[in-house]
Amino acid sequence: MNWIMLVVAGLFEVAFAFCLGKAKEATGTDMYLWYSGFFICSTISFVLLIKAMQTIPIGTGYAVWTGIGAVGTVLVGIFVFKDPTNFWRVFFIITLIGSVVGLKAVSH
Repeated sequence: MNWIMLVVAGLFEVAFAFCLGKAKEATGTDMYLWYSGFFICSTISFVLLIKAMQTIPIGTGYAVWTGIGAVGTVLVGIFVFKDPTNFWRVFFIITLIGSVVGLKAVSH
């Protein structure tokens, strides 16, 4: 169950990065709504991370959480914010995914 919470926490990390990106593009009231979304998503992410880390080793849990956030944020950047894509970005994203899966596989 804690691994599920950790994955959801990582997804909320992606959501708060998305909100930051949208807030950067927005003006007026919309900007403040996106910042509110950032605050809500980051709070949920950290609460779930804290709960998940009660049974998952800290090094593994934090690495998985940041890995999910990093990969998800890069993908959101590419597909939503039209960030540039090239061979090396895709290569290192795949390497990061493999590292996160490997950490999960060797954790007890």
